Amino acid sequence: MVPGKRRCRTSRGGGNCCHPCSCAIGREGQERAELPETEKIPVMRGQWFIDGTWQPLEEEESNLIEQEHLNRFKGQQLQESFDMEISKPVDGKEAIHSLKLSRNHVDWHSVDEVYLYSDATTSKIARTVTQKLGFSKASSSGTRLHRGYVEEATLEDKPPQTSHIVFVVHGIGQKMDQGRIIKNTAMMRDTARKVEEKYFSNLATHVEFLPVEWRSKLTLDGDTVDSITPDKVRGLRDMLNSSAMDIMYYTSPLYRDELVKGLQQELNRLYSLFCSRNPEFEEKGGKVSIVSHSLGCVITYDIMTGWNPVRLYEQLLQKEEDELEERWMSYEEQRLLEELYITKQRLREIEERLHELKASTISKPPVLKFKVENFFCMGSPLAVFLALRGIRPGTSGSQDHILPRTICNRLLNIFHPTDPVAYRLEPLILKHYSNISPVQIHWYNTANPLPYEHMKPSFLNPTKEATSAPDTESASAAPSPTTSPVMVRRHYGESITNIGKASILGAASIGKGLGGMLFSRFGRSSATPQTMETGKDGPEGDEKKATTVGTPPLPHSSSGFLEPTVELEHRIDFELREGLVESRYWSAVTSHTAYWSSLDIALFLLTFMYKQDQEETDKSNLDTI
Repeated sequence: MVPGKRRCRTSRGGGNCCHPCSCAIGREGQERAELPETEKIPVMRGQWFIDGTWQPLEEEESNLIEQEHLNRFKGQQLQESFDMEISKPVDGKEAIHSLKLSRNHVDWHSVDEVYLYSDATTSKIARTVTQKLGFSKASSSGTRLHRGYVEEATLEDKPPQTSHIVFVVHGIGQKMDQGRIIKNTAMMRDTARKVEEKYFSNLATHVEFLPVEWRSKLTLDGDTVDSITPDKVRGLRDMLNSSAMDIMYYTSPLYRDELVKGLQQELNRLYSLFCSRNPEFEEKGGKVSIVSHSLGCVITYDIMTGWNPVRLYEQLLQKEEDELEERWMSYEEQRLLEELYITKQRLREIEERLHELKASTISKPPVLKFKVENFFCMGSPLAVFLALRGIRPGTSGSQDHILPRTICNRLLNIFHPTDPVAYRLEPLILKHYSNISPVQIHWYNTANPLPYEHMKPSFLNPTKEATSAPDTESASAAPSPTTSPVMVRRHYGESITNIGKASILGAASIGKGLGGMLFSRFGRSSATPQTMETGKDGPEGDEKKATTVGTPPLPHSSSGFLEPTVELEHRIDFELREGLVESRYWSAVTSHTAYWSSLDIALFLLTFMYKQDQEETDKSNLDTI
């Protein structure tokens, strides 16, 4: 330890704060993405502090005093008692060393007794008068300085080890409100801290959230779109240009690659920067997850999977060739098509040989420098993009159908029930999951919640109730016309407006056909699994009615839960719970941006990440035994 060097309370491992940004505050501040130009906040290192207020000296003066202190007193020892050295008076001691600064000077009376004096004329006069009256120089006008903060660090003061980093990727609208992802990530980080303190305080590891701002560095069309925007209703037009235009850029073959590369490079840059300042992260098997919002989910997915619209175009050409071969054509057409086929085949062979030659000389780096452990989608339209790319439900319940486990260990789709941008992913894997409710995310303050892996899938629309409800029940269930269209959440799936419920139940009384279809689309399980009763037609009638509303017959038990034979390997769609009294129309406006400060989501994210870390720790302990 350098003599006279007190330890910073925030320094790593309780050790000396020897280099700029080596303490936890400096490191964490620099590891987070840069703020916009107008909101940059300097992160500085404090070395010398003023007695009493413990305010740090200006960085320039502090560096000069530090350099002089090390040159003069290197090799000498501090007094043992920290409290004694602060309270011990300096009266009667002569200065053993001095340093002249621009407006001040510093006197050292010992290795740990340092005083700062002002060289202003008024201060010199006051100092002369007080010394003639018998007061010492230090006690009359000196300000004592301390090297290091008021509290000494201990080995227990070190910040918890970061075992998991989470990159937070924004969606559209970042150009309209630059720096928003920084603020949103800060909200998510603060919310996660509260959850950690309440539920995971006994763990020695830590999850760090880092914002990924990729939009502001893109050039795209420059100001071309702005120049062709009419002046009328300019505010609304500018808002659309700064938000919804990002979707058009991504679907454009000219600008799509720029968006993909922008996010890819920023993810790799932040990961390399984090690892350079935390070298133990990779050594100790640190994990990386990604939380993406809105359009950011689609771009992140395409980066991980390497999807490219050129592949879709090649598939379309192949399909057209197959159709041409099936129709009747003349001899001349057949001959030309054969020549074209041979030419294309030869061209593919040459391209493959060229790619192999390049691959043998240049090793292509991975798209991302890290393996994604969890991919959390929030308010995601990814399912729509996949459907438009031709993804259709399969027969296997594996996540590999849309995102291979070799690329990402776990895919989780989080959405609010009224978020108009969000769509479900599970029906793209198994079609009948469109009639199975998403898993509801637990309330933050739920006591002893059931683990998500133990929650059984239940029907979203119990169709036997839809087609067998008597007219009298429909009439009694209809509210008065004056009822306000405010939704009351009694049980999962019952969140429908009162007016909507009346019309739906009235349509359901018609029987099969249009009424059943309307109920299947909008009813959202007006009858809960707990209140379901066997219909008059028995199991066969139930299956027949399920087929009537457009869903295949599903094997189920009398309790309303799905039989295990048709379950997914693990659930993907997770739905936030709505409030007990919540306006559906207002929620549709606000829900898409309401994920960042949700305690329920913070607990959900940390539950999955800490659970995986704990399982691996237990497994390694068993292997050791």
